[in-house]
Amino acid sequence: MNIIFYIAAIVAIITTIMVITRKNAVHALLYMIVSLLSVAVIFYLLGAPYLAAFEVITYAGAILVLFIFVVMMLNMGKAAERQEAKWFNLSSWLGPGIFSLILLGELIYVFSVSGDLGSQTTVISAHEVGQAVFGPYVLGVEMVAMLLMAGVVGAYHIGSEKQKEYHRYLRKKEDEVELDEKQNAEVL
Repeated sequence: MNIIFYIAAIVAIITTIMVITRKNAVHALLYMIVSLLSVAVIFYLLGAPYLAAFEVITYAGAILVLFIFVVMMLNMGKAAERQEAKWFNLSSWLGPGIFSLILLGELIYVFSVSGDLGSQTTVISAHEVGQAVFGPYVLGVEMVAMLLMAGVVGAYHIGSEKQKEYHRYLRKKEDEVELDEKQNAEVL
């Protein structure tokens, strides 16, 4: 089982590097899905099927599909349609597809020889995960929650304000125009 662990770890490292180095957001998200799937395989191999299922359902399933949906919805227009046509060619899906097939082969092998896996590891239940996360690590979990909330509030604040940014030479002219408007208003 060590070789399967190392293969899944190598797939996770390679796909994570691909996430960082891709210029196209959709390609990066496809590699990120494969990276999260490989982490789920590692969790399963370490005896944590609950965390593996949680990783697939929450991260690879819900959150990244939402990211892909948002990226595709924000790109509107004729140029975006041509770009989407480029995204759906075979070369953009080849890398993530190969890595996904490697992970699928590993899972098929692990499920076919599951008797060996049970003798090497102990299964961690959902109750034990909850006790570990909300026991000694509750402060860390709360800090991460506060950081995420601060990110959401900051993103809302940045997105809601519409500020006009002018070059420093243009600011003077705009300030003079505002001053002239105030003076005209006082005269009237």
